[in-house]
Amino acid sequence: MNRRTKPMDDGRPIFLQIAEQIETAIIDGSLPEETQVPSTNELAAFHRINPATAAKGVNQLVDDGVLHKRRGIGMFVSPGARARLRQRRRDRFGEQYLRPLLAEAARLGIDPAELKTMIDRYEEQR
Repeated sequence: MNRRTKPMDDGRPIFLQIAEQIETAIIDGSLPEETQVPSTNELAAFHRINPATAAKGVNQLVDDGVLHKRRGIGMFVSPGARARLRQRRRDRFGEQYLRPLLAEAARLGIDPAELKTMIDRYEEQR
């Protein structure tokens, strides 16, 4: 993991933030599949948190099938984890952003074609 990670202060439980940071590193390719992830002690030292808190975040990813344990060696990114995480984040993106966007557009009388034009225009300005 790199130093570009977000600070641990967004109001959510720290173990969830640890899990999300590892997920993001897998999605962006900085933690490729079959590579070892930092140990819970390394995560705890880096973030200055309790190792049990770091372990809770890592164990959540193990439970989700994103990471797997190699006995005596450590935790590794599971095969197919990147694709599964991307799909899960895409689904969440739709629920968190697109559904409310479409609802507000409908309230304002913006049809899907006009909304696409607006998105294209903002994308060009980026």
